[in-house]
Order: sequence, then C-alpha cells, then structure tokens
Amino acid sequence: METKILKITGMSCDHCIKTVENELHEAGFENVTVKIGSAKVEFDGSAEKKNIIESIIEDSGYKVVE
Repeated sequence: METKILKITGMSCDHCIKTVENELHEAGFENVTVKIGSAKVEFDGSAEKKNIIESIIEDSGYKVVE
C-alpha cells in the first residue's frame, strides 16, 4: 500500500472536509484523512487509483493541485 497526500484548493470549512471524506469512503477508500487543503489516502499505488481519487475530489467541487 502507498500513502499519497494530495493538495486541494477550494476547501474552506468542515462541510468541505466531510464531502471529500464521504465521497472517498463511498468509492471504497478506507484509510482517508482529509483536512482543509489536503487529503491523505492509502491505496495500492496504481496510477489508475490515483486518477480515480483525483476525479472524486474534483467531482466534489474542489481542485487537486500538484
């Protein structure tokens, strides 16, 4: 397993945090820690999973930045 920390823009409150957490959990990602401005996610390390995580965050209304 790999742990990745993704930087996120557009988050400003606890509702933003819960939205991203819930969406990632619903997609099957168990070990998730979200704070304003970042998400720490444990996954198998594949590029496909990373793309899925980024899509989930962006579909929730936020932007993943490198």
